[in-house]
Amino acid sequence: MVAAWSMTVLGQAPTPAVTVFEGVRVVVGDGRTPIENASFVVNGARFAQVGRAADVRVPAGATRVNLAGKTVMPAIIDTHTHLSQTREMLIDDLRRRAYFGIGAALSLGQDTTDVSFQVRAQTIPGLARFFTAGRGITAPEPGRTTAPYWVTTTAEARKAVQEDAAKKVDIIKIWVDDRMGTVKKLSPELYSAVIDEAHKNGLRVIAHIYTLEDAKATLRAGLDAFAHGVRDKDLDDEFMTLVKRHRDLVFGPNMPDRGVVANIDWLRQSLPAAEFETLQKGNINRQDAHAFWSIQAHNLAKMSAAGVRIVVGTDGNTPYAPHVEMADMVAAGMTPMQVIVAATRNGAQFLRLTDAGTIEANKSADFLVLDANPLDDITNTRRISSVYLRGASVERSSYK
Repeated sequence: MVAAWSMTVLGQAPTPAVTVFEGVRVVVGDGRTPIENASFVVNGARFAQVGRAADVRVPAGATRVNLAGKTVMPAIIDTHTHLSQTREMLIDDLRRRAYFGIGAALSLGQDTTDVSFQVRAQTIPGLARFFTAGRGITAPEPGRTTAPYWVTTTAEARKAVQEDAAKKVDIIKIWVDDRMGTVKKLSPELYSAVIDEAHKNGLRVIAHIYTLEDAKATLRAGLDAFAHGVRDKDLDDEFMTLVKRHRDLVFGPNMPDRGVVANIDWLRQSLPAAEFETLQKGNINRQDAHAFWSIQAHNLAKMSAAGVRIVVGTDGNTPYAPHVEMADMVAAGMTPMQVIVAATRNGAQFLRLTDAGTIEANKSADFLVLDANPLDDITNTRRISSVYLRGASVERSSYK
C-alpha cells in the first residue's frame, strides 16, 4: 500500500488529519470487482490507502468512521451542463451539484463572462469543480441564444477558436443542427475549419449533432466527442465503421425524457414543494417521447457494445439530472457497472482530471456514501447518506 500523504487544496475546509472509513463496500469506479469489507484512509484531501480491511494499515490516532452496510463510489462527473453566468448563481449551481454527489461539471458553450473562468480557477469548499468551453460556435440561429459565436466564414470560425483558446477553455463546442429546418446549420466547411484550428491550438472539439449524416461527416472531419447521440434514426454499419477508426472518440448520449411515469419520490425531501409539484404534473406516459427515447437507447446500446468510451452528460442546469441519466443508460442496455464507470472514471479522464474519478491511493477523496448498492439497482445512487469532496463532508442538511 502507498503510505498516507496529504496535499493542501486551495480553500479546503478543515478536516481531521487522518480518517479511516471501515466496513464498507467500495466500488472503485474503473470496472473492477467491488472491494467487500473494505477500509480506506483519507489523509487531508486525498485517499492514502484503499483495500480490504485486513490489508489497510490504520495510522495511529486516526479518526474512525464505521460504514458497515454502506456502499462507497466515486463522485459523479457531469460532462454536459449549461450553468449560470453570475458568480452568486454559479456558486449555487455548484453547491447544489455537490449535494447530489456531483464532483465536477463541464459547462458546454454558453459561458459569456469572465466569471466562469474565475470560478474555474478556484477550488471552493463544498462545491463541485467547474470546467468550461467558454463560448461555443454555431451558424447564425435567429431567435435563439447569442451566447455562442455565430460564424459564416472560415475566417470567423478560426477567430472564434483563437479567442476561446486565448482564454484557455477546456474544450471547443460546436452545434451542427438545423433545428428542424428552421435555421441553416454549421456547414462542413465551417466546422472543419473549427476542428482544424482547435487541434492546432491543442484543443478537442465536441459536437451537438442530431442526424446520422452529420454524425458521420463530423467524424470524418476529425471530431473528438459527441455531446448527444444520433436522434433521427438507428446507427448503420457505415457509421460504426467510422467509430471503430476513431479509437479516442468520447460519447455522451444525453438521453431525452423516457416518456414513462417514473418514481420521483426520492426528490420530494430535497426540492421546494412547488418545484416538486411541477415535476409530478409532468410525470406521465407519452408514447411519442418514448419512441424518440427508444431510437437513442438503441444507438447507445450499439455504441456501448462497440467499446466506445461513454461519459455521462445531462444538458441544461438540473443538479440531480445525472442520477436520472444513469438510470436511462441502464434502461438502454448498459450494466450498472458500465454506467458507474461512465459517470466517474471516464468523465474524469474526459475532463483531464487526473486526480479524480476512482477511489484509489493518491486520488482526491471525492466520494458518495450510499445506503444501498448501485450495482444491484442503479437508482441506489440516489440513496445518498453523505458526500465527501476533497476529504471534507459536504453540508447536506438542506438543499434549498
